[in-house]
Amino acid sequence: MLLARIIATVRQAADKEGATTLFMQFCHRTVNEEEEIAHKLLGTEFQDQMEALRVMMEKGLGAPEVQHWLTPEGFRSLVALVGTNGQGIGTSPLSRWVRNCDALEITAEEREKLDQLVDDLYEQLEKEAGGFLNNEGSGLYPLQSSCNHSCNPNAMPTFPYNNFHLVMTAVKDIAAGDEICVSYLDECNLNRSRHSRISILRENYLFTCRCSKCEEQMIEPDVTSEEEMDEDEEEEEDE
Repeated sequence: MLLARIIATVRQAADKEGATTLFMQFCHRTVNEEEEIAHKLLGTEFQDQMEALRVMMEKGLGAPEVQHWLTPEGFRSLVALVGTNGQGIGTSPLSRWVRNCDALEITAEEREKLDQLVDDLYEQLEKEAGGFLNNEGSGLYPLQSSCNHSCNPNAMPTFPYNNFHLVMTAVKDIAAGDEICVSYLDECNLNRSRHSRISILRENYLFTCRCSKCEEQMIEPDVTSEEEMDEDEEEEEDE
């Protein structure tokens, strides 16, 4: 639906070239050639679905002013634009619960057990929800999309009015001249291991995170669950 809204916005705009330029200011690359990363939505397993969606979009919304987005390569860049910039609208009860858990005053041992419980619960629910656990919708927001990622963010996008109105909120003191960084990960994934965070960011945003938190955790174990450990062992056996 967000792809359709983007195309419709350009078609209905008085300044169609200007509207197109506005959208293309967002990151829309399909691969990171330096690190040889391709966006997960553009994998070979989704080629047939992507082509079917492109053909339907071309038939239903095609016009000369958006034809550059309806070629196979152009459509890939449009999907990558949404995939790397789309902001989920709404917050799941699980995310609110995790945030409340973070505020609990408990021992290190209790914290470790709670983190593992949250990790396992989130993975299970994410599978059951088909990867859409936290989103009630998606949107593109220029200010939020202009902020770089950090696993130790100083700001976060919020939806305090229970609608699509996004508000950027500081989560710690920000001095004049400091870069405003947000987390591209939700609360659940942000509390996972460095290994997990980097894996998710590479698949969804095409970069390897080198924020202060990731640099500090380089010497720590790369796994936080038996599932991740099993995956690593399988990868080593394949190599």
